[in-house]
Formats: sequence, structure tokens, C-alpha cells
Amino acid sequence: MCDIQDLEVVSPDMLLVSNNSKQCVQLLDCLKGDVVSEVQLQYDPYRMCLTDRNTAAVGMGGRKIQMIKVKDKTLTKGRELTVSGTIKLYGLTSSRNSLVVAYNSQPWLEVRSMDGKVLHQFDKSGKFQQFMSPYFMCTTPGGSMFISDRDTNTITKVDAQFNILQTFTSPLLQLPRGITAVTEDEILVCSNKNSILLLQPSTNTVSTLLGEDDGIEWPSSLTYCPDQKKVYVASSYKATIKVYQVSYI
Repeated sequence: MCDIQDLEVVSPDMLLVSNNSKQCVQLLDCLKGDVVSEVQLQYDPYRMCLTDRNTAAVGMGGRKIQMIKVKDKTLTKGRELTVSGTIKLYGLTSSRNSLVVAYNSQPWLEVRSMDGKVLHQFDKSGKFQQFMSPYFMCTTPGGSMFISDRDTNTITKVDAQFNILQTFTSPLLQLPRGITAVTEDEILVCSNKNSILLLQPSTNTVSTLLGEDDGIEWPSSLTYCPDQKKVYVASSYKATIKVYQVSYI
């Protein structure tokens, strides 16, 4: 069984995958479907984000972040960071050369330097009282962040200073999970209703991009390849990664 928790495109033909069941991160050749490199981790990997084209940050066991280098189709472990030890790490993204971490209780959000130093913390007071379970996060090319909350069935957009700009609600948003940015105005989200949703901030709309008729089943995470205009969708329940050509977005 392959429990895929998250995935990231590192090149047009290479995909980085956090494999929870095997407690490792793998580099996949998208053309051949082969594992070309992998590193075993100390704890189960969950959320993952790229800090640059050659470096990934991987949340492990809800307590640590493992930095991983990607070079010449080979993965190697870098620095290991310890995060707040009494609460579980859920979401993870990078913004302005910092790591942004979401937890399952207070503080909801935390900004850390790439060497692990706490820069800012945000608790449930004030503007963040709306959060119940921030789960996945992504950062747009322009620096805005989107946060999926599986308990409130919402997606929240914040700016680089963590001011809340917009909140998306829709009957289509059911236990939202994985989220990725195609452009500033095209955000893709995994919904528990066996669908991939397209959020467009400029019109405040939520629509279905891919559904059951396209073979979407229990989507848990996804990523987008801009060079090939492909969406990779992982299902942790079905142990699959499906690839979709989406030149129409």
C-alpha cells in the first residue's frame, strides 16, 4: 500500500512524493513511472513544499521538518528542523524565503526562517479566530497564500503580511484538502466530493474542473506542472497518482 500524502513538481518530468506508508520521500520519473531516488525519514512524512527548485521542506510526524535536496535526479537529506512540539503540524508552504506552518491548535500559523527560528506566530484571536483546522496551504507566484480548512469547509486567502483578503465558501467545498496555485487567479483544490475545484479570486467563484466522470476518487493532494500544463492528483485512499492535461485553464 502506498499512502501518498503530498507531491510537488521539481521538473517537467520529475515528481517529488511523500510516501507515508514507506516512511520516505521519493523522486518519480513521470514518463516511465519509476522511482529514481528515495530517502528514508525518521518519521512519517506528510505535508511538503518547495523552497526553491532544488530544495523541499517535508513535515514529518507532525513535529519536525526535514529539508531535502534534489540534484542530478538524486535526493539527499539536509537540515532537520524541530517545530512546536506540543501541537501537530498540518499545513506547510514557503513564502519570501521563510517557512509557513499551520497547526491543529494554537498557534494556528507560524512563520519560521529556513534554519528553524520562529519569526512570527498567529493565535486564534482577532483575524484568525475563524480557523478550526487549517490543513493544506499554497503560495501563489505573487506571494499570496491560500489555506484550506477542512472543518469549516472554507478556503482563505491571505497576503504576505497575513491579512485576510478573501474567504471562499461553496456547497462544492467539502472537507477541502490539497491545494495548489496555477496563477494568481486560478487555484486548484481537492474536494471530498470526488472533484478538483477551480477557485478564481477575481470573480469570487468556485467551479468543478475535474469530477467523477474524469476518474477523480478521494483526491487528497495535487500539484501543477506549468511547462506541460498537467495536473497530478494523488489519492491516499486509492494509492494512485493520476495525470490530467488541463490546457484550458
